[in-house]
Amino acid sequence: MRPSQDIKSISYVKANSAQVLEQVNCSGPVIITQNGEASAVLMGVKDYERLTEGIALLKILSLSEKSMQKGEGIPAEEAFARIRARIQEAKANG
Repeated sequence: MRPSQDIKSISYVKANSAQVLEQVNCSGPVIITQNGEASAVLMGVKDYERLTEGIALLKILSLSEKSMQKGEGIPAEEAFARIRARIQEAKANG
């Protein structure tokens, strides 16, 4: 982030919305201030999708770790063997 360019007041955003959107899509998120304090973050759709996908991945990893700690997991070799078997079965069944 470039703080001097990535922080804009709400009045600036209102007056220059097209320019701010172009900046967001080219350079990344912009922090919007209101009454001199950070109030919101404006980000492009691609950045938002990456963020939510990253959060989803972290949740999956956390659930996996908890399962492994409970002894509910299986070794990676066994998991991949099962996947390979399912692929072969699907190919055989058309």
